[in-house]
Parts: sequence; C-alpha cells; structure tokens
Amino acid sequence: MIHLDMPAPGAGNAIDPAARVLFDSADSADSADRTDSAHSADSADSADLERRFGGLRRLYGPQGYARLRRGRVAVVGLGGVGSWAAEALARSGVAALVLIDLDHVAESNINRQVQALSSTLGAAKAQALRERITQIHPACAVSAVEAFVDADNWPALLPHAVDVLIDACDQVRAKAVLVAWGLASGVPVVCVGAAGGKQAAQRVEVEDLADVTHDPLLASLRQRLRKHGGARRSGKMGVMCVFSREPVMAPVMSPVMSPVNVPTTAPPTAPTMTPMATTLALTRTTDTAEVAETGAGDGTLNCHGYGSSVTVTATFGMVAAGQAIASLLAPAVADLREAQEKRDII
Repeated sequence: MIHLDMPAPGAGNAIDPAARVLFDSADSADSADRTDSAHSADSADSADLERRFGGLRRLYGPQGYARLRRGRVAVVGLGGVGSWAAEALARSGVAALVLIDLDHVAESNINRQVQALSSTLGAAKAQALRERITQIHPACAVSAVEAFVDADNWPALLPHAVDVLIDACDQVRAKAVLVAWGLASGVPVVCVGAAGGKQAAQRVEVEDLADVTHDPLLASLRQRLRKHGGARRSGKMGVMCVFSREPVMAPVMSPVMSPVNVPTTAPPTAPTMTPMATTLALTRTTDTAEVAETGAGDGTLNCHGYGSSVTVTATFGMVAAGQAIASLLAPAVADLREAQEKRDII
C-alpha cells in the first residue's frame, strides 16, 4: 500500500485555485454522471450519437457499450501521447473527459500532438484539445484544467470523480503522485513511459511496473515508489504501464551519433560516446533509476529533448486509451462506480 498524505477521491475537494478550469458549454454538475438514457432525451441528438458510436455497441455488446458511454476518464499530460489518448477516448463515446496540462501549443509540437495546428499555435493545449473534441463528440462533458500536477494540488484538480486515469506526463514526481493516489483510492491508473528517442512503434507493450525495462522514466518511478512510497519491493506492483523495450536513441548531434552508425544492441564505444549517450548506456545496462531521474539533454526525459515520431507517440497514446477502455469495461470498475453513486445519494 502506498502512503501519501492526500485527500480521498471524490470527497468534494475544492479545485485548486491556482488552476484554470474550463468546462464544455453543456457541462454541469450532473453531466459527468449522465447515462445513455439521459443522452436519449432528444431523439435527434440520440440518433446522431448512435450513428457516431453505434459500431462500439456491436463490438462490445449492449452492456459493455453502456459502461463505455458512461465512462469518466482523466488524462494528465496532453503532449504527443496524451493528446492522442484523449482523442481516442472521445471517439469511443465516453461521457466525460478531464484534460490536464499547463503547457501551450508550440510549432515544435506539430510533428506529434493531435491538437497542434497552425490555427492553434499559442493556445493552451487543454483548451485546444477540448475544442477539437467538441467536433468529435459534442455531448462529451470536457473539463480543461490548465495546471501541472504536484503533491499539493492532487486530487483537488479533478472537478469530479473519474473511473480511470491516464498518466501521460513526463515528470517523475508528478507520476509518483498520480500512481500513489490510484493505488490508495482504487482508481485504475494507466501509466505511460517515455516515448522520446524511440523509432519502432510495433515494439510498444503493456506490463506491470515491476516488469518494465528499457524505460528510464518508469525505472525512476519504480524506485521512487519503493523507496519513498512504501510500494512492495518484489512481485507485481499493480500498476499497468505502456512502454517500449526499444533502446533509447540519443539525439543525433553529429554524424558520429547517426542512427546508422550507433548499434541498437550495444552502446557506442568510449571514444565516440557523448555525455548524453553515456547516460543512456548506463540506463540500458543497469536500469539505474538515479541515472534516469537526472535525464539527458534537457533533463526531463521528454519527447522534445530526445526527438520523437508521431508513429511512436500516437501508438503509446492509443495503447493507453485501449487499456483505459478495458478498465471501463471491467466489472470491478462498474462496481466502484455503483458504490460511488450510492455514497452520493446517501
């Protein structure tokens, strides 16, 4: 069990006053909890939604479809991974999305982030993605929260309870807060590793945090939870992670560091190894969390620092969304939602 001094989820926590929260025009205190039957109040809207999302009923069956359409998911980090995860969930017809990120769209984001367009440059990422989702699923209650997660504001940033959370941020301290909260509260957390410096989208996989390799960010998270959070030191940790075992490719700084000249099975030899490559080689060899946490380049282990491709980041995001959907369809999540609703009634 993880022990952190944080409020319980869904306990009426006030939203952090430092965060800017924007709600969809159709959003209200009741909208996050609306069901399929509520959607059918207007026959025209209901027919439109059925045309958009009816294929999911045929895929998951009536019961699974109903659970999916009632799902409430938070996505923390709306970059090259989180933005695609959020769009996939919107296209899957979920009832509510909480989008959390303080960053703004920059031209350098266009190569990998779904909301990054010429028309959105300078806009808040959460707001740009919220506006995009209204064109996909206008009945989805979208809350755009402009903030970075930390131990002082979580889970107060959440405007309402959620059924699943996708952690797509690239800061290990924030990831530790989110995962610890998920383990303590019982809310499933899909934790995403580092997509930067990877080229092979087909190598993305899902494993428990205890079994993850070749990911410095998740290695750092694992050590932090075991050292400071009271997580078990052996066996499964109960945290599902999306990651890739492909070795991290250092940024191409010179012809010597070209992917053509750097073997993927072993680090470069000492005479040609840059300080960044040395850090990456140590991480690959020893999976040392201390090395991983210091990072390389800009020190954040993010896509911008390492270089990234949308084929990889979007795959990470789609797999994360798939895991979130699987959690929504699980009976355990339905039981948790029912217990929450009973507590609200009482």
